[in-house]
Amino acid sequence: MVIALKPQATKDDILRLEEKIRQKGLTPHTIHGAEISVIGCIGNTTHVDSKFFEMDVAVDRVVQVQEAYKLANRAFHPEDTQVDVSGVLIGGGHIGLIAGPCSVESYEQTLEIAKAAKASGANLLRGGAFKPRSSPYAFQGLGLEGLEILCAVREEVGIPIVTELLSPEYVEAFNDKVDLIQIGARNMQNFDLLRQLGQVDRPILLKRGLSATYEEWIMSAEYIMDSGNKNVIFCERGIRTFETYTRNTLDLQSITVIKRNTHLPIIIDPSHAGGKRWLIEPMAKAAIAGDADGLMIEVHSDPETALCDGPQSIVPEDFDILLQQIKAIANVLGKTIG
Repeated sequence: MVIALKPQATKDDILRLEEKIRQKGLTPHTIHGAEISVIGCIGNTTHVDSKFFEMDVAVDRVVQVQEAYKLANRAFHPEDTQVDVSGVLIGGGHIGLIAGPCSVESYEQTLEIAKAAKASGANLLRGGAFKPRSSPYAFQGLGLEGLEILCAVREEVGIPIVTELLSPEYVEAFNDKVDLIQIGARNMQNFDLLRQLGQVDRPILLKRGLSATYEEWIMSAEYIMDSGNKNVIFCERGIRTFETYTRNTLDLQSITVIKRNTHLPIIIDPSHAGGKRWLIEPMAKAAIAGDADGLMIEVHSDPETALCDGPQSIVPEDFDILLQQIKAIANVLGKTIG
């Protein structure tokens, strides 16, 4: 249930309505918009008569929300949310450009790629310190050593870092050291971990599960938000379908669906979606043209020797060319980078 207030509603009006909401056993969530304010009623509203609120002189209308998700729902928060990642804005007309190697292999490798990516226009550095792999024999990342390398490169280059959290064991360390905490597809429905992320100060990049529906994906964001952290960014990285020619199937219509139903930003990962480097350029450009709030692209100075996902990584020179095209598309749409 969402209560839309009249433009002339005062602070006292809002406080009065919030108390009425609590009397019904619900939790008020007030959003102050540029033109009007709305109050979302969180909880079981099945037996609450909307007329109880409609009679208040400060109320314009009451809207019943059918979807299971509330805090992420655009009805609760009509304006786009902008997520601040250590000074880099994502959403609401601001584009985040995340680039870097699939995995951190060494300080020298990460530093070289970070410098090149930033020079091209990337505003966030990605790199896996912990790597979830299908095979237990594949490279699993450098762990905490890799995290320290990312932190050192951030200090050297001056660029915020993005890396994936696999285990609740490292939540505190990530909250202290990582600018944007990534939750991978395999952990999208790790609800205990999601609730812990609601207690951290860092924004969360939530990747879509391999076969997750839109509602399941949004409900995972709802877990984080309901636990206290409202700074969530969706990341579409392709879903598993019957097609085997590509690694996954990139669902570009997810951009429109997420933006229509939620107020949270969404970025696209064309590297993991296709699994082939020649697919990155067209899919990245299509994503920005389709109103995505950012991109996550794997960049490696020598993809042939990469310890992880070399076939879906592009070299810094190609990344530079791509970003010039991305900037041109963003300019047409009236969007800014970061």
